[in-house]
Amino acid sequence: MPVKADNNPEANPNTFLEKRNWEAVENFSIEVMPRTAEKIIDFKNFLPKKTKVYIAHIEGSDINSMLTTARRLIDSEMTVIPHFPARLIKNSSQLEEWVKRYGELGVNHGLVLAGGVKKPVGDFSDSMQLIETSYFDKYGFKNIYFAGHPEGNKDIDKKGSDELVMKALQWKRDFSLRTDAKIELTTQFCFEIGPIIDWEVSLRNNGINFPINLGVAGPAKLQTMIKFAILCGIGPSIRVLERRAKDLTKLFLPYSPSDFLSKLIKYKSENPETNIKSIHFFPLGGILQTGEFIKSFFNEKTHEA
Repeated sequence: MPVKADNNPEANPNTFLEKRNWEAVENFSIEVMPRTAEKIIDFKNFLPKKTKVYIAHIEGSDINSMLTTARRLIDSEMTVIPHFPARLIKNSSQLEEWVKRYGELGVNHGLVLAGGVKKPVGDFSDSMQLIETSYFDKYGFKNIYFAGHPEGNKDIDKKGSDELVMKALQWKRDFSLRTDAKIELTTQFCFEIGPIIDWEVSLRNNGINFPINLGVAGPAKLQTMIKFAILCGIGPSIRVLERRAKDLTKLFLPYSPSDFLSKLIKYKSENPETNIKSIHFFPLGGILQTGEFIKSFFNEKTHEA
């Protein structure tokens, strides 16, 4: 029987946190770029040991700077998850070089995704093509992460449906049966919990049960948040920001994900069968600001519990 979504996920977030649900927030991951990582003098004093740190590989990134950042994080006892963006990789030889060099550092996690550019620079256009090379298995990658899109992805389904996205996820489910690597989904950030719940329930109803690392936007100025939301193609949940922009009392206050996280914790406490296992911070307002938010939010909620 198909599972049903909670029809009232937004109401009255529970402030008493059961340990098993709190861990979904406490065991967070975070995203950096080489240039933002340079702002952190010592990651050991900034993040808990073994925190999963994704290294974003955006257009114009240099593989050597990516590897230098990975080395720093490994030396700081972090778990490194570099991006492998298909549309920014020229050919099979370049992909193998990247996978091999990360593997030589001891990296065995990777986020495999299409990438944000419209036109591929080489032979690859989607994550499945990278996986089919078998290089991740060859060089001992034990954890593979794919991108998740709770509000759809018009880059894939241009008409706004989820048909092609669902087919891709079913392919990845089939791949998970023939690899020793653990497969997880790490999602784009959203601003409402309702669309995320609907999406996660839909995946389960379609037999897709990967652990989900839910994308969360770190604190930022409202104008900055709206800019990134539009740039990243955020769907209907952008209305949360639009409503805030119309409220003059909140217009100049920074956006904070506190309310979103409290609602997520409430949902998990009431729905232990959910595949949402942890959260992934996008530090849109700056990595230092996101780090301070994480510390203050954890301290506040730990005291409430």
